[in-house]
Amino acid sequence: MKKIIIFEVQGGSDKGPDGYRKDTMPMVQALQQRGFEAEVVFYDFERQQEILNDVLENACAYVSRINPGNLKHESAYFSMLRQLCENGIIGMPHPDAMIGYGAKDALVKLTNTSLVPKDTYAYYSLQELFEQFPSSLAKGERVLKQNRGSTGEGIWRVSLVDEGEVPHAKSKIKCTEAKDNHVEYWELRDFMYFCEQYITGDNGMLVDMPFLPRIKEGEIRLLMLKDCPINVVHKKPQDHEDAFSATLFSGAAYRYDSPEEWQELVTSFLMQLPDVTKQLGGYDLPLLWTADFILDTNPDGTDCYILGEMNCSCVGFTSELELAHDIAEAIIDRVATSAH
Repeated sequence: MKKIIIFEVQGGSDKGPDGYRKDTMPMVQALQQRGFEAEVVFYDFERQQEILNDVLENACAYVSRINPGNLKHESAYFSMLRQLCENGIIGMPHPDAMIGYGAKDALVKLTNTSLVPKDTYAYYSLQELFEQFPSSLAKGERVLKQNRGSTGEGIWRVSLVDEGEVPHAKSKIKCTEAKDNHVEYWELRDFMYFCEQYITGDNGMLVDMPFLPRIKEGEIRLLMLKDCPINVVHKKPQDHEDAFSATLFSGAAYRYDSPEEWQELVTSFLMQLPDVTKQLGGYDLPLLWTADFILDTNPDGTDCYILGEMNCSCVGFTSELELAHDIAEAIIDRVATSAH
């Protein structure tokens, strides 16, 4: 039986003393306990062809445990994974699924569902930003999200200082960055030029969506093993006026719940999951992924949940290493299904 390859990259703050992610070796060991050969391969752009050839010859599947945004040669890594999948290697996830679920513009592809507000936009050029964003801002407070970065960097809550004003180039705006909830004041035109850095480069884009004030009540993260919710993290921002960031770095308070405690959200999301999968390219669901929600209010006063982000590139589970056994079972099931 051919082996299962787990891709990592050397270095980084997520590694243990042995050089591996702390949640990688438990997966390897869980697979080995079940009679499967598993091996960690460190991706290296300089050795890409050698790695590609070796995996094609000796493996039946790969599991990607790399955050592509941290790779200098991100597009090359995706290209290698795509070649592996095209040659019969089972991708967990497929590189296009990784992009589809992980990129912020997944939200724009889901505006025809009840999960995402209709007035959610993606900007791939400075011209698109200049053409649409002032009109968006005229409707009320907005959130701009860059596709790259982490821990809230490049995610801005933006509002007009003069709320009754029709936005124009010189309009004064208040901008709060999720990284640490700090506030900056800009002229609208200057801020849009500042945001060009988020649009340029590989996979550069900005997503523009309405600010949801009920973020104050907390962001709700579903941790999913394929189509099964495993746990829920409730992330409540700091309690002061400008705070809207739900990251630990910014001082948000985390609480860990069971999916049963969020049954309404879980049921609603699972019902819409087939449509989500279809809209994002029809690929197999990622092995381990997350979906983040914010509470909003329907016109009739009832609660609803708005999807704010998904991530499937390299979701960690270091606080629940026993999940390695469930993940190993899911990997084996995927390999067995593909064999028939």
